[in-house]
Amino acid sequence: MADESLFYIDSLGELYQAVQQQKIFTGSKLFVDEVLASDPAAILEAYKKARHLPEFNLKQFVLSHFTLPEVNEADHPARTESLLQHLEDTWNELVRLPDTPNRGTRIPLPYSYIVPGGRFREVYYWDSYFTLLGLQVSGRTGIIRNMVDNFAYLINRFGYVPNGNRTYYLSRSQPPFFTMMVELLANDSGEAVLLQYQPEIEKEYNFWMQGAEQLTQQAEASRHVVCLPNGTVLNRFWDTRDTARPEAYAEDSKAAAMAAGDKAMVRRHLRAACESGWDFSTRWFRDGLHIHTVQAAWMIPVDLNCLLLHTEEVLLQLAKEKQQPDKIGFYSARIAARKSAIEAYCWNNHHGFYFDYQFKDKGQTSQFTLAATFPLFFLVASTDQAKRVAECLETKFLQQHGLTTTLTQSGQQWDRPNGWAPLQWIAYRGLKNYGHHRLAAEIRKRWMLANEQVFAATGKMMEKYDVTEAKANAGGGEYVNQTGFGWTNGVYLKFTREA
Repeated sequence: MADESLFYIDSLGELYQAVQQQKIFTGSKLFVDEVLASDPAAILEAYKKARHLPEFNLKQFVLSHFTLPEVNEADHPARTESLLQHLEDTWNELVRLPDTPNRGTRIPLPYSYIVPGGRFREVYYWDSYFTLLGLQVSGRTGIIRNMVDNFAYLINRFGYVPNGNRTYYLSRSQPPFFTMMVELLANDSGEAVLLQYQPEIEKEYNFWMQGAEQLTQQAEASRHVVCLPNGTVLNRFWDTRDTARPEAYAEDSKAAAMAAGDKAMVRRHLRAACESGWDFSTRWFRDGLHIHTVQAAWMIPVDLNCLLLHTEEVLLQLAKEKQQPDKIGFYSARIAARKSAIEAYCWNNHHGFYFDYQFKDKGQTSQFTLAATFPLFFLVASTDQAKRVAECLETKFLQQHGLTTTLTQSGQQWDRPNGWAPLQWIAYRGLKNYGHHRLAAEIRKRWMLANEQVFAATGKMMEKYDVTEAKANAGGGEYVNQTGFGWTNGVYLKFTREA
């Protein structure tokens, strides 16, 4: 049920449809981030009266009834200070003060927070964990606490953390890093922090597991849970809506139009892929190449299930500390079942690598992706499995400037030749967990060099990098490469402490 205290852009009906279909702005996201100058009903009524007039101009109408979002950080001039000083200064540019109610799609947050930068003018869920890594290095424990408290606020208000603090993101979440954020805060503020946030950790976990007890072999999937052939329940990405995303209306409409079958399901798959954070990648495409074959909601992602396994392990630890025998038994059983299922459904002994599982086809996908590093990061892999994953990373993924996200060059931004800061960190720490220090150090060195070379040439830090080229810039996807950039800054700063 919609929260009546919030504004939903698609409530503008015909006006919303007209603006997005006529593409009067560069990109679908700009309009949905605008702030209304007056009551939505009044604006819609004014549009209905004016649209039939001979002199009516849709863009002029919007500009007179809406306020454009703040200036894009990508428009700021290049900086000339040192890279480390730039990163410290950038925190001050990317911080947002507590929100006040507004006639727009932003969901107000009670505490200050860091946005990624560029077109991303709101907080993003999984981005924030990697941003927090850098904030920790910078000694900014206060903003770390504020961001954790903001996510706890969202969990208590909605039952989960939305993709971002916009109403058009309320139909989905993102990879559940809240538990990891609380652990990071506990590193600075003491282990009692985990107990403090236990209720929110449990609430979020219950959101991801909602409906698990009702699944059967016949009713195999509901929301984020899937019952596999052996009866084990694992998780998938899911979105409650099947319409074109407001922030990517044109792009989703185009992809659905290319599909021969159920177009609503294509849109839902696109939304599920967005919940993964990997939007988009051939990882999610049935034919391994074309976006209209997306099948994200039918896949069991290895990274998501490693994250939820870790949440279960933390909840078990907290249950033991509070001497809660029922919860100890419950989480112990869940952990054992999930570990066994990740092994059974995602490990491929022939390739020596982890893959996602497509539960409709009842088989693994064939896409090699860096999602396979999550079992190393969360200590799920055996010593031998980690060794074989490391060998694959070095021979197939390692490039001049770090690890490429996949092996497929498709034009999607989460594919070759692009590398992303969060995945470099996950791979690095995962390899270190199993003693593969040489390869981990090489990944760190090459990635930092990419950041440094592009900064030397442009004075900017980028959202993503082309890891195959010396200039290490990147493209692809639905929008141009953004600058700022929260998680890139965070991982770079964290890497400076890993020498």
